[in-house]
Amino acid sequence: MTENTQPIIKLYGAMWCGDTRRARTFMDTNHIPYVWIDVEKDKEAEAFVKSVNNGFRSIPTIVFADGSMLVEPSTAKLEQHARALGLVPA
Repeated sequence: MTENTQPIIKLYGAMWCGDTRRARTFMDTNHIPYVWIDVEKDKEAEAFVKSVNNGFRSIPTIVFADGSMLVEPSTAKLEQHARALGLVPA
């Protein structure tokens, strides 16, 4: 990856959701670039989340640049996945 190329990670969630806030804090703390999408304000995003979660609005739903996805991950699971993608230094 070149210096100017950043992975596009989409983090779908809602401001009231503690799990979403925890995931955003993890990304911010580890300087992982991501796009925050509030499903409360974006109906297309809400429809996407429901479509990939069998009709449920499961948040946070995190979609990584490689197409992989985490739904309601623990901090440990999020860290493990981010490390596997090389987003967090070992």
